[in-house]
Amino acid sequence: MEGRSWVPANPAPLGLAGFGITTLVLSMMNANLVSFDKNLPVVLGLAVAYGGAAQLLAGMWEFRTGNTFGAVAFTSYGAFWISFYFLVQVQLPELAKGGDAGNAIGLYLWAWGIFTGYMFLCSFAASRAVSAVFFALTVTFILLGIGNSGADNSIIHAGGWAGLVTAGLALYTSCAEVMFAAYGRYVLPVFPPGGGARRPPLATPET
Repeated sequence: MEGRSWVPANPAPLGLAGFGITTLVLSMMNANLVSFDKNLPVVLGLAVAYGGAAQLLAGMWEFRTGNTFGAVAFTSYGAFWISFYFLVQVQLPELAKGGDAGNAIGLYLWAWGIFTGYMFLCSFAASRAVSAVFFALTVTFILLGIGNSGADNSIIHAGGWAGLVTAGLALYTSCAEVMFAAYGRYVLPVFPPGGGARRPPLATPET
């Protein structure tokens, strides 16, 4: 055993699952498939525990593996979900009193849309499945930003449907990665760059 280097498990599927499940639940509300007001506590719990804390931990573990892209992505979106919890629970009532909550939330979502857009541009060294997640998420943030800024429920609902697509892509990629770890091959295709068969979905050229 002496001399064998320790190889950490890949934290990517945990981060993708935490993000995907939390996004799925919130997007069901944004798409008006379930009541937002009645079911909000459900997504807030997920935002703190799974989308927030678990994803934040995945980001920290990505730093350990040397994957800058995965570390920045998971740490940032883990922080996003935690900030979302505090935005809704602490800041939103005060914003509503001032009558400008829509513009404030729209600005918040636009900022995350900009971040997600540049992460999409950085995703091409990873699998095409990961790039699809970031593209769909960019569209989601833009639609929700426009809808909240303009108080347009139809655009918010469209953003909810885009969020459902994003969640599906994230969960698909997470499942593909767990299967890769379990079986040593990709059962679900993730379309890695260059057509390689064994590059992990969130891998970058760093070693």
